[in-house]
Amino acid sequence: MYLEKLIKDEIYTKTEVRNLAGLTGMPTRRGLERVITSNGKIVNVVSNSYGHLPNQIFFKKAEEMMQNSGLNFELQTINRDDRAFVMEFIISDKSQFTVKHKDDIILPMLRFKNSYDGSERTSGHFGFYRMVCSNGLHVAKANIHFSIRHTKNNTHLVMPRLNSLFNRFMNNEFYSIVEKFLKMQSVELIDTKKFVQEVLERTKLFKYECSDKNMDPSKKSREVLEILDNEALAMGTNPNLWLGYNAFNAVLHRNMKKSFSQQEKLDKLLFDEILEMA
Repeated sequence: MYLEKLIKDEIYTKTEVRNLAGLTGMPTRRGLERVITSNGKIVNVVSNSYGHLPNQIFFKKAEEMMQNSGLNFELQTINRDDRAFVMEFIISDKSQFTVKHKDDIILPMLRFKNSYDGSERTSGHFGFYRMVCSNGLHVAKANIHFSIRHTKNNTHLVMPRLNSLFNRFMNNEFYSIVEKFLKMQSVELIDTKKFVQEVLERTKLFKYECSDKNMDPSKKSREVLEILDNEALAMGTNPNLWLGYNAFNAVLHRNMKKSFSQQEKLDKLLFDEILEMA
């Protein structure tokens, strides 16, 4: 039911590497000889030596790796302005974990990123997917290593076999982090406004107050409080650190204009600071 909420953006945009001087009719300086286009838009200016890795190569290889693993998965794809892209594999057939409430399910997830504008390093890592609110939780440390070899006319990409990497992640990291989720869940919040204020003082994610003259909660602060209260009500429990972390995570990923990498970094910061409160 929850996996029906997954985003299905088109990530296989038409992309080309073109000569900048040929497009403009003007000479270019060294290091800015070519442009990368995506769906007919110029998204980057690069040198002659730049190795462009189209999504058609990178993400297709990632899909092939997953299919060869034999794991059942659901797919989520995100396209940011035809410039930066994410493909997430939510593994739905084993090792799912229920956090106390029968509907609060955490699944292992793999995220792959690529960008045409240089905003994201081509990379892959393990994470978690929380089905209740369609949140990705980027607090794991396990990365997926692959090799890319660029030649003048081709890009050769080698992906690892996933089975051993996945088993290592499940054995070494998945359950140890889930224990931290449970620890957060055991700490109830008496005053949710004070909790939100303290998290924002620690992380500087955004301002709690509307302005220096208006001390009422800002729009994003109100969104965090609303998500926190609604989830607690839906699950028939009192607000706690776990729901508080996920409320911040939801606002971070849905409503804040940050790159994928910035969101992941801030996600880890939120997790560490809120865990420390436990």
